[in-house]
Amino acid sequence: MDRNDFEKILTKFKIASVDGKIDIYTTTKGLNREQYKELLMWFPRTDIDRLEKALG
Repeated sequence: MDRNDFEKILTKFKIASVDGKIDIYTTTKGLNREQYKELLMWFPRTDIDRLEKALG
């Protein structure tokens, strides 16, 4: 995914609720490893177990 498109997703991710963040993280197609890592930097560590559960 190009940087401009990713920046739009990142902006939405930053302001989303935890459920919204999980939805974005698990449904967005075309992200590379570094982009997934960048999203994780904005995910609350206290809810990481919810993300892991959503990922299966």
